[in-house]
Amino acid sequence: MISIRRDEVPIAIEGNGVEFRMRPEGALTVAFVRLPAGANLAPALRGLPGDRCPCPHWGYMLKGRVRMHTQNGASEYVAGQAFYWAPGHAPEAVEDSEYVDFSPTQELTKVIEHIRAG
Repeated sequence: MISIRRDEVPIAIEGNGVEFRMRPEGALTVAFVRLPAGANLAPALRGLPGDRCPCPHWGYMLKGRVRMHTQNGASEYVAGQAFYWAPGHAPEAVEDSEYVDFSPTQELTKVIEHIRAG
C-alpha cells in the first residue's frame, strides 16, 4: 500500500496560476490540480478529439467550483463532491479550485503531451 502527498508529486504543467501535478502508479495516474478562477482549459484541448479531453477522470473536489463543458451542455462540481468526468469534457474554473483525480495513465499522458506541445 502507498500514500501520496501533493508536495511529493512532480509538476507536469504550470503557468498562469494553473498547477497540474501527476504521478503514474501503474495503470492509473494520480493528479493534484489547482485552477485559478476564470481558468478555461478549452483552448489547450483544441486538436484533441472533439476539441475536448478524451480521458476519463475519477476524483474529489477539495476546493472551489469547476464547470465541465461537454457536447451535451455544462455541469458544475463543487468542493466536497466526488466526481467522474467521462471522455469529452473541457474544464473551466468558476472559483479558485483544487481537486485530486485518478486517470488511466496511457490516456492522460497523451493529453498532457498534447497540452505541452501547444
